[in-house]
Amino acid sequence: MISRRSALAGLGAAGAVATLAPTRTVRAQPAPIRIGWAVSRTGPFAGGAATTVIPNYEMWAREVNEQGGIRVGNARRPIQVVEYDDRSNSEEAVRAVERLISQDRVDFILPPWGTGLNLAVGALLNRAGHLHLAVNSVTNRVDDLGRRWTNAFWFLGRSSSGAEALVAQLAAMRQAGQITPRVAMAAVSDQFGVELANAGRAAFRAAGFDLVMDRNYPLGTTDFAPIVNEAARANPDAFVAFSYPPDTIAITDQARVLGFNPKVFYTAVGTAFPLFRDRFGANAEGVMGIGGWHADSPALRDYMRRHMAFANREPDRWASSVTYSSLEVLAQAIERAGTIDRAAVIAEVAKGGFDTIAGRTEFAEDRVRRGTWWVGQWQGGEFHGIAPANLPGARAAAFPKPAWRG
Repeated sequence: MISRRSALAGLGAAGAVATLAPTRTVRAQPAPIRIGWAVSRTGPFAGGAATTVIPNYEMWAREVNEQGGIRVGNARRPIQVVEYDDRSNSEEAVRAVERLISQDRVDFILPPWGTGLNLAVGALLNRAGHLHLAVNSVTNRVDDLGRRWTNAFWFLGRSSSGAEALVAQLAAMRQAGQITPRVAMAAVSDQFGVELANAGRAAFRAAGFDLVMDRNYPLGTTDFAPIVNEAARANPDAFVAFSYPPDTIAITDQARVLGFNPKVFYTAVGTAFPLFRDRFGANAEGVMGIGGWHADSPALRDYMRRHMAFANREPDRWASSVTYSSLEVLAQAIERAGTIDRAAVIAEVAKGGFDTIAGRTEFAEDRVRRGTWWVGQWQGGEFHGIAPANLPGARAAAFPKPAWRG
């Protein structure tokens, strides 16, 4: 059973139009732009969706409506939202998107959270001619899918880019004599983890690293003591986990409890969440993870303030701001096109050149957004981007990671 919520934000009751005088005509309100999404309110992806996707979708819709809507031609049109819970399940996500297309007849559909769910609904969005802003998705299938899904734009990009940026960071540390080539790697066995592990395995070997542990674990694993103990026995200088948020928290906690403290400790999705810092306090210091952001950017500081006022919590330091920026791209593309015709809007997105909170948004020929942070680190209570080092606001990596506290 798919749950559904629908709200017409910023508008009064339907048909609530009054005539003030016999000689005056009340102008009809412009028709809303119907925007739908199916995201994980429940299930194992709910934590990621609740941090990265849902607050940004809801905040953006409110802010747009408070400004009178999106300008289409000579009129501003408010946003009407239709939402479903995909329950962290690909079949539910497909059914929900089918309903948004065929029954709700929304004008635009915003993407789900996670690589697997984006890939699950991608073919359907393409067949229907719907814009696909694939924000919370990291996959090496971009090259293949990009030739077929001309409606899709990849805001984070390829798994290989993430793995290669991490390996390049570790290679620089090894060249500086900070670490040996010994690396232990673990990965969640779903699309995200498998792709990053495959890319990481190849990149580590090409760079001359020694993978002293290479383990996959099932999605939903809760006991990570065996993996952490195995990693500790292998005595690596760097530990890498291509993990999802619940795993990231559990792996870090288990490493602390067991006293496994390599010089480099890297976990993936969830490391950039404020929950990670709040959960581990001083023990978050020096931990590396996927993502990062330019913490001193005025635009991002203002976004942080607005997010705190709206959601009463901080955004994550990676995909949250990218998610919000994708919505800015959508609004600007509609305004440029002067229509909500989806083909026209897709063509405008492809042109790039959007000013967003995450900076100037441009797409390469393969429709992958340029300028993605891949490695960040908690330093002084903030998750700073450290790689690629040529991005604005990049910090040098702090080394080594401090010992775990009690």
